[in-house]
Amino acid sequence: MDALDALREQLVIGLSGTDAHMSLEQAVAEFPDEAINERPPNVGYTSWHLVEHLRITQWDILEYIRDPAHVSPPWPVGYWPDPSAVATPAQFRASVEGFLADRRALEAIARDPDVDLLAPIPHAPVHTIARELIVLANHNSYHLGELAGLRQVMGTWGPGH
Repeated sequence: MDALDALREQLVIGLSGTDAHMSLEQAVAEFPDEAINERPPNVGYTSWHLVEHLRITQWDILEYIRDPAHVSPPWPVGYWPDPSAVATPAQFRASVEGFLADRRALEAIARDPDVDLLAPIPHAPVHTIARELIVLANHNSYHLGELAGLRQVMGTWGPGH
């Protein structure tokens, strides 16, 4: 395996949340429907808000990489649902599924030997695809750890967790 293949593998690992990190699948496993809109004390958002923030941010970076005409949402308000918004269980699952679909697309980009991960993005030459994937892996890891902490505070982990 050459260095670029190793980089591709490490980027996929970072995006997937394996190794020393928690994946979204682990963070939302057996998440109780009645808790998706719960606000723990001193927290200004719900677990669904956090999952939806992860989805929106990941979607934005995916589109930033692949679409020169993409316009990012306004920062920061466009990256979070309205603070008063509540989700149904189906909407929570849709946020999770949207995140997973976009993550698969990003993993495919990382794995594609025809994609130059280290070249400047043509429409954004100050960034590379590798940089964007690293930013996203770090962002996801941070907020998935936060989601795990919220679950602990809310008591929504199952027995033995």
